[in-house]
Amino acid sequence: MKSLKLYLLGGMALIGSLLPSMRAEACSRVLYQGVDSLFVIGRSLDWRTPIPTNLYVYPRGMKKVSSNLTNHYTWTSKYGAVYAVSYDGGITEGMNEKGLVINGLFCKGTIYNDEQASLKPQMSLAVFVAWMLDQCATSDEVAKLLEDNEFAIQGATFDGGTVSQLHWGVTDKSGKSIIFEFDHGKIDVYDMGDYRAMTNDPTWPKMTAIIDYWNGVGGQNMLPGTVKSPDRCVRANYFAHHVSKTDDADRAVSICRSILVNSCVPYTYEIEGQPELSSTQWRTYSVPANLRYYFDYVVNPGYYYVDLNKVNLRKGASVMKLDTADTADLVGDATARLRPSKPFTPMY
Repeated sequence: MKSLKLYLLGGMALIGSLLPSMRAEACSRVLYQGVDSLFVIGRSLDWRTPIPTNLYVYPRGMKKVSSNLTNHYTWTSKYGAVYAVSYDGGITEGMNEKGLVINGLFCKGTIYNDEQASLKPQMSLAVFVAWMLDQCATSDEVAKLLEDNEFAIQGATFDGGTVSQLHWGVTDKSGKSIIFEFDHGKIDVYDMGDYRAMTNDPTWPKMTAIIDYWNGVGGQNMLPGTVKSPDRCVRANYFAHHVSKTDDADRAVSICRSILVNSCVPYTYEIEGQPELSSTQWRTYSVPANLRYYFDYVVNPGYYYVDLNKVNLRKGASVMKLDTADTADLVGDATARLRPSKPFTPMY
């Protein structure tokens, strides 16, 4: 026991040196690996106030722009996709018909642009996820797209003047996962390897050092239990490595959900003197193998999914929308509740 205490004290000193001061924003992402090619990507969206989020399904062949400013990118979507659109103005995450999944999570260490930003093509955060999902089928293709294109990030302010500071997790149908982060105009891309969770701060190289430390302690002996970002990441990573593998997609989602809930901030969680504290608003579970995208509002009695196999994604098809404000009665397959819709209006 004495040696364990000394080990923990030394580790705490290491972790303290790696951590910046913690802000209250919190999100978690976990990768569950089942049998063979069955993967489930779960994520939670945490914020101090509710974030209205609707689901949109866009078909192939749509022309899009990266910004409302003169200097921008244009592209035509190769793949149909389901997007989670917050405030009906910006894509938080999504999955395309090739099983590529991209999730944006808060990261305080993010600094998007350099001093040359005004001279570069502008990329709005509102459509950034679509730019990647529309054109890429794999994680490697996302990395190549980022490498081949220079741009500056443009972001609207919201919720009292906040501009989102984000980093992104990317997983394709094969399970290949990367994380990418912005650093003064430079994009750092990391292969996740056998790590199976990400949260917020610190940036990924420092986070892996923390995970490695706790792997040495051994989760069967002790796991960090607070709602801080590194603690949540350590718990999710540990449990994702110590649950059984299944070849049943429904059971896989249930297992992933149980891991993710263990790493979430309880709804309405409060600490005196910290009114800005965030808690989990909703969760999603993406299954590339069967193209089901699950949505899980914490105030709903159940959770439901959109099946991309059942949606018309051909060029010229209608944009479809599921208004999540009207889903308290939904459990299971909600694809039939999608309704034709105008495209959302990006908050450039």
